Amino acid sequence: MENKDVIFGINGPVVTVKASRSFSMMEMVLVGNERLVGEIIGINSDFTTIQVYEETTGLKPGEPVVGTGSPMNVTLGPGILDNIFDGIERPLKAIAEESGSFINRGSSVPSLDTEKLWDVTVTAKVGDILSGGDFYAECPETPIIRHKCMVPPALSGEVVSVAKDGQYRVNDAIIVLRDKKGVEHKLSLCQRWPIRTPRPVTKRLSPTVPLITGQRVIDTLFPIAKGGTAAIPGGFGTGKTMTQHQLAKWCDADIIIYVGCGERGNEMSQVLDEFSELIDPKSGRPMTDRTTLIANTSNMPVAAREASIYTGITLAEYYRDMGYHVAIMADSTSRWAEALREISGRLEEMPAEEGFPAYLPSRLSEFYERAGMVDNLNGTDGSVTIIGAVSPQGSDFSEPVTQNTKRFIRCFWALDKALAYARHYPAINWTSSYSEYFTDLDPWYKKNAGEDFVKYRKEINRLLQEENQLMEIVKLIGSDVLPDDQKLVIETARVIRVGFLQQNAFHADDTFVPLEKQKRMMQVILHLYQKAHQLVAAAVPISSILETGLFDKLVKMKYDIPNNRLDMFDEYLKEIDEKVAGVLNS
Repeated sequence: MENKDVIFGINGPVVTVKASRSFSMMEMVLVGNERLVGEIIGINSDFTTIQVYEETTGLKPGEPVVGTGSPMNVTLGPGILDNIFDGIERPLKAIAEESGSFINRGSSVPSLDTEKLWDVTVTAKVGDILSGGDFYAECPETPIIRHKCMVPPALSGEVVSVAKDGQYRVNDAIIVLRDKKGVEHKLSLCQRWPIRTPRPVTKRLSPTVPLITGQRVIDTLFPIAKGGTAAIPGGFGTGKTMTQHQLAKWCDADIIIYVGCGERGNEMSQVLDEFSELIDPKSGRPMTDRTTLIANTSNMPVAAREASIYTGITLAEYYRDMGYHVAIMADSTSRWAEALREISGRLEEMPAEEGFPAYLPSRLSEFYERAGMVDNLNGTDGSVTIIGAVSPQGSDFSEPVTQNTKRFIRCFWALDKALAYARHYPAINWTSSYSEYFTDLDPWYKKNAGEDFVKYRKEINRLLQEENQLMEIVKLIGSDVLPDDQKLVIETARVIRVGFLQQNAFHADDTFVPLEKQKRMMQVILHLYQKAHQLVAAAVPISSILETGLFDKLVKMKYDIPNNRLDMFDEYLKEIDEKVAGVLNS
């Protein structure tokens, strides 16, 4: 049978079909004899424009284009965790077994293993009335994550038959649901969902619980809420990927979705190696048991890079709907924006600032607005937290991607080249970073970490700001002319910077620090500052205070005090009191 829809023109990943009436906007299509995956992105009376998610080398005019009748979608079901996909949810492990290190064009390996048997417990009963989001079965996806199968959001009806508990494949029918029209729907362990459509919720909630990361500069100075949005901008070598690795390893989200969007292949292989070796501190199991990687490296087709963050956020929303707290790491949204720019150029659209398309802000907002703490359709609570890395060229934060990202996020962790080159990690600059979650989160901190936590944080912030102003004077005329009380501020700020904000990812006690230890560290630093301030007020020279060695000792307390020996902070407080009294009496 002759196919009337054939390729007319090819321009990189953009393919055109002439005078077609067969396709709808955003429909998923199969392009060419090799059936490459594509998506309809433009339709007019003369041409239909297709964005192809695979390499188009060798494609010829006249080859067929076949519609699927559905939008670009992904398969959602057990088997997503402990897996690695490309930007359009093709399983790279399975493809590697089939075709080696490189993905064959038109590869049609199913996203989820269709032969693997899952131990299914059916929770629905015949006669139950189920609606969108309700659970009807569950199975252990990994030893620490229980996968709950949900009725697709738009479907509701009465359960007319159920399978017995036992082992089933992802496509086996588990229950049969009869809707109001009398149509019966067989529901399996999986469902499909269009990646550009947010999954529906009952209600969006205020973000009132912090995402605890164990990183002091974040948890204390610039906290992010569960269901919040954050950006990590920084130039080459400032530690964006390393910071996201730390957050992925240690944050208290139930599930991590890591999207390597346009990153170098060796970075993604490093993520794979690290995550497979790392033991999850909460469960004692491998980190991969609650992690999914979406790898779309810089040498993969550029259009799939554009789709990868939508694939990632859809997977995150699916687990959120089960009642889990999910954190998605997008590394990096700048590479994604560059893919938008390249495709926009192929489409000959009018460029905006720095060649990016005029719709860059709206696309960024579409992505970040899918974060949130929500009431799910099934009555559970869940959240999606988005942490996106931004790679501005030359560390120029005034470029379009960084500036437009700032419009849609509430947490900005600005990485500083000077800090990174001085080996200060995380290289988050405390003067140019900010968090807008204090009002939402302070009640939680006061209740769970104590009233003092917020008070200490404000005082630490004040000292850092004061030091920043004093250093401007020091650069001009030197530190010798400063009065002793201002020299004390500079010395205390040094302890805060080196002893508190700087953190060692390779030290067993310093890679993750619980909130209580963070609070006690601030307490000891501020106690020394207050006692030293009394000495300065009593005309004791700052040099006598420094000779006690207390400031240098506090710099090292992050290593000297184990996370399970917080009682040692009392000894530090006692020693400060004794040495200060000794200086005062001498």
